[in-house]
Amino acid sequence: MTMRVLLVEDEPLIAMMLEDFLDALDKAHAGTADSVAAALPLVEAGGFDAAILDVNLRGGEKSFAIADALAERNIPFVFATGGGGEEIAPTHRERPRLAKPFTIDGVDKALAQLG
Repeated sequence: MTMRVLLVEDEPLIAMMLEDFLDALDKAHAGTADSVAAALPLVEAGGFDAAILDVNLRGGEKSFAIADALAERNIPFVFATGGGGEEIAPTHRERPRLAKPFTIDGVDKALAQLG
């Protein structure tokens, strides 16, 4: 069965690149959200197997509320970050990370960690 992946990314060009990577990796794109407010209803609705969360969203918003909602539902996710991980909330620091700038190999390895 094909892994369905939700993207939380506030930069449209990066989101489109990630969609292309998912397609090339035989993963299904299950939707994209660019903010916490847009993502939480998608998490509530379900229909995906994993998520890639950009840590820093527009306007200084962090994606930790989305991470909490995914964790409550036992949906695995990776954090996308250009930082070293210290900006990630302590409750989620053990989560896999996808380093920026994104590469198709990096996305493949990050999603493979989710099982």
